[in-house]
Amino acid sequence: MIERYTLPKMKVVWSEQNKFQKWLDIEILACEAQAQLGRIPRKDLENIKAKAGFDIARIDQIEAEVQHDVIAFLTSVNEQVGESGRFIHMGMTSSDVLDTAWAVLMKEAGQLLLEDLKKLSAALKQKAWEHKDTLMMGRSHGIHAEPTTFGLKLAMWWQEVQRDILRMERAIESISCGKISGAVGTFAHIDPSVEEYVCRKLGLVPEPVSTQIVQRDRHAEYLCTLGIIASTLDKIALEIRHLQRTEVREAEEPFSEKQKGSSAMPHKRNPIISERICGMARVIRTNALVGMENVALWHERDISHSSAERIVIPDSTIALNYILNKTIWLVDGLRVYPARMLQNIESSGGLIYSQKLLLALVEKGISREEAYRMVQRSAMKVWEGGGSLKELASADAEIMKILDAKTIIDVFNPENFVRNVGHIFKRIGLNGPK
Repeated sequence: MIERYTLPKMKVVWSEQNKFQKWLDIEILACEAQAQLGRIPRKDLENIKAKAGFDIARIDQIEAEVQHDVIAFLTSVNEQVGESGRFIHMGMTSSDVLDTAWAVLMKEAGQLLLEDLKKLSAALKQKAWEHKDTLMMGRSHGIHAEPTTFGLKLAMWWQEVQRDILRMERAIESISCGKISGAVGTFAHIDPSVEEYVCRKLGLVPEPVSTQIVQRDRHAEYLCTLGIIASTLDKIALEIRHLQRTEVREAEEPFSEKQKGSSAMPHKRNPIISERICGMARVIRTNALVGMENVALWHERDISHSSAERIVIPDSTIALNYILNKTIWLVDGLRVYPARMLQNIESSGGLIYSQKLLLALVEKGISREEAYRMVQRSAMKVWEGGGSLKELASADAEIMKILDAKTIIDVFNPENFVRNVGHIFKRIGLNGPK
């Protein structure tokens, strides 16, 4: 069975332990590169690699005094390393560590989100194929338009998720960029080969031109990508909320045996997970705006971006991870009611065939304006509760002068609407579950 949920893994990515470990990895890799250049004696490098570690409680204690997280971290490490610690962080600035670590952490988080997207894709593909021919009412402005299939609705979501996968891959590539270039990015006190070595070992590429920081358009792109993906999930969940409305009731989210929908009304089965997805998507989109605000900074850098992104980057990835997993659960367990879908198709008295009737008249040589007038005359009677469009059209002498009974039967055949659904599935490569 496929393991559907990655929530515990995301928690590990953003743990303090993982963050400081990434900082330490960067510092040790920089020392290795410096040793290759002859700037750190081999015995000191071995001592650093053997003894370097950190104590989170001690880091917090030091930071409370010095008000600088990287200095607190380095002090904690040096307390364990001893005299060789003087070579750690040599020629580097805090942002060399912070921004390179950000890249690794965002890449790790992004890969988990990519894994989630692929699981959602698989769930949507299976459900779309299952309901490829399940006839349902298509709506525009919330009003009955013409029939479609539920599978086609799911196929549309599946196709959008394919684009989201590509977006996430691009965002991971864009953010996988580190820098070990010093205070304003000029390599004044460190050789460029150190940066190349550290980035290569971490699976990153060097920022081609940096200031003291990796430029924040990369982070903005990443956050905007999360916002777009959240909007896809919002779209899916919103549609399920509409389909679960009492008046529609064509599909609904899973409802467990012991679940309760309302403290007051025992009959209630509310789309609470779908609503939660929609609500959290708003937060993720809003966080993307912070990412864009962080792009413009003073000169070679200020730190107005720093405090904000320490909130919005972890929070956005955690929130998206959560609602992606909830959407997988939602699609996997979705309850679908094809009989109710057919009832809703039939409930409008055949108004959904108005375009087909209009086109049949046009094909017989009637002008579009005249055909529209003739069909609308009967359609408005049905709209106001007067019978069915098929009955009224069959009784309309003006229409029946032009169309015969056989044509009327063909006009009011619902299969006409969905005969090309298979073509759409084939065009997008949705060929059924393997």
